[in-house]
Amino acid sequence: MKVGLIATATAAVATVVVAMVVTSGAATTSTRTGTSSSSTANSTSSSAPAVVTKLATLASPSNITPFVTPAVAGEGVYRPAGRTVQGHSAIFTTTVRPLDNATTVAGVAWIDPRLLRARLYSGSLSPGGLFWKYTAPVSRAASQTLVAAFSGGFLLKDSHGGYLSEGHLVAPLVNGAASLVIYKDGGMTVGQWGRDVSMNANVAAVRQNLTLLVDHGAPVAGLQANDVARWGYSLNSQIDTPRSGLGVTASGALVYVEGEMNIVDLARILVRAGAVRAMVLDMNPLWPVFATYQPSTPTGYATPGNGRDLTPTMIQTPGRFFQTAYSRDFVTLSAR
Repeated sequence: MKVGLIATATAAVATVVVAMVVTSGAATTSTRTGTSSSSTANSTSSSAPAVVTKLATLASPSNITPFVTPAVAGEGVYRPAGRTVQGHSAIFTTTVRPLDNATTVAGVAWIDPRLLRARLYSGSLSPGGLFWKYTAPVSRAASQTLVAAFSGGFLLKDSHGGYLSEGHLVAPLVNGAASLVIYKDGGMTVGQWGRDVSMNANVAAVRQNLTLLVDHGAPVAGLQANDVARWGYSLNSQIDTPRSGLGVTASGALVYVEGEMNIVDLARILVRAGAVRAMVLDMNPLWPVFATYQPSTPTGYATPGNGRDLTPTMIQTPGRFFQTAYSRDFVTLSAR
C-alpha cells in the first residue's frame, strides 16, 4: 500500500524573490521586492515602536458550482476557517459531492499565501533521517501563529521523486515530476520540475510526488476512474478511497482537496476549485489530513482542541501534527 503554488505569496517584509508566474500556460519570470526586516530593524532605534506592515490579500474565492444536482444546503459555499491574519481570513473551506460518488463529500480549502507562510516539516520515516529541525511535534512557539497544516505525499520509494529541505537533499530532484516548492519567504507553488519551477537561491524546500494531475487548467490525459495503481496503490483495491491533492490557481491561491473518491473526481474537483496545475499528495484512510486551528484569541496557541478537520471522514485528528511519534512529512501554514 502506498502511504501515501508562480510562488505568489508576497511577504511585505521579504527580500527580493524571483518566482515563476504562469499566464495562460506560458511561464514568465516575475520579480518581487520588499523591505528587508533585518535592514529595517538595523535602521530603527531599539526604543522605536514596532511597525506592523499591512499585508495585501487576494480577493475572496468564488463559490464552487456543485457537480451533483440538486445541491444540498451549503454545498460549494466557501466559509472562513482558522485564525484570522491581521483581521483577514486566510483560508476558506467548503464541501462538494464527487460526481461519481454522491454518497460522500470532498473537502476543499482555498488558501491565500499572501497572508500565510509555508514550512515543510520532515519525519524520520518520510523522508527519513533524525537531523531535522522542523519535525513533529509542532512546537509551542510555532503553534502561536499556526493557521493550518496538511499531510505530505507518498513515501519516497513510491513517490518517484525527490525531496529537499533544510539544506538536505534526501533524494535527487527529478525533471518532470510534480513538485510542491516552498520559498525562503514562505511562498509556495505547485508545478512541473524543470518547466514551471526549478532550483534557485530562493528555494527552501521541494517535495515531489508522481507527475502533475492537473495541467493548463484541465485534468491530464489518460485518467481512468477505476485506477487503483498508477496514481497510488489503493488499499484493498478500493476505487473510492481517501485521496488528497494540492493545486495553484491563476491568481496564485492554493487549493487543497481531500475525500473518498476516484482519481478522476480528485482532478475534476481541483479544476472546479480553480487549479491550473495540481499534484497528488497522499491517499488511503490513515494518511490524508488537513486541519485548521482557531484559538479563542488571534495570538492564542493552536492546539488539538481548537483544531478542525476539513472533512468529517478524516480518520486522523487535528492532533496529528502535535504527536511526537508522527514520523511523516507535512506542511504548516502560519500567519505572516
